[in-house]
Amino acid sequence: MDIRPFIRDVPDFPKAGITFKDITPLLADHLAMDYTVNTMAHAANNLGITKVVGIESRGFLFAPAIAARLHCGFVPVRKPGKLPWKCKRREYALEYGTDAIEIHEDAIKSDDVVLIVDDVLATGGTMAAAISLIEEFGPTIAAASFVINLTFLGGTEKMSCPVHSVLDY
Repeated sequence: MDIRPFIRDVPDFPKAGITFKDITPLLADHLAMDYTVNTMAHAANNLGITKVVGIESRGFLFAPAIAARLHCGFVPVRKPGKLPWKCKRREYALEYGTDAIEIHEDAIKSDDVVLIVDDVLATGGTMAAAISLIEEFGPTIAAASFVINLTFLGGTEKMSCPVHSVLDY
């Protein structure tokens, strides 16, 4: 299935000169959504995944469904102050300023095999921070999986694990 018809280009969002890849049409179509989740899960099927980590917020739309298909747990990575338990935190640089992500300090064990999921790989800053944060737990990071990889932005080069995507631009 070609999911391109379910990805809407939104020019000048969130600011002038950026064309945002809107996945809401994909989410609204059960066949496109099912195909996307199945494709992402299939790519990790033989990796021995024990935890699927979803990056806030759109990674949450795919990661739990992938975890269910892989028969393993789901772990959220969130913006600061959103998780109710003791957390580990990683700050990372943005084009203008910094941001941070957090994960529960007991979410991942050293013997886990992790798949990290988000909707879009752009410049790779958030995913690189997530990988660095998860590495503190000592697990195997088997892969990072995305619905869309904007290859022209070079995010793949920042990844220290294999990258899978359903659709490349």
